Amino acid sequence: MIRHIVMFKLNEFATPAEKQAKMLEIKQALESLAGRIEVLRSIHVDFNVNPSETWDIILTTELDSLEDVSAYASHPEHVAVSTGLIAPVKAARACVDYEVWN
Repeated sequence: MIRHIVMFKLNEFATPAEKQAKMLEIKQALESLAGRIEVLRSIHVDFNVNPSETWDIILTTELDSLEDVSAYASHPEHVAVSTGLIAPVKAARACVDYEVWN
């Protein structure tokens, strides 16, 4: 199994409330992909609570293989969230894919 972790730093917002609302919108949109993308075994979105750190949003997904990570990344519903909702507010992104041994 592959754990695919992506961290996002968002652009500045006018108010903390606006940033929080956008983060919740992103979380709901990403987590709604569960059950809609066949290769996606699990998906969870969390928020960083430490203001001295860089990243705002942490996406953790589990898939069976790197091929499935690619299929997930190019799936139209994922692309819609990524390009339509995240890209306009994204300042930076970091990603790691690693094998999980159970």
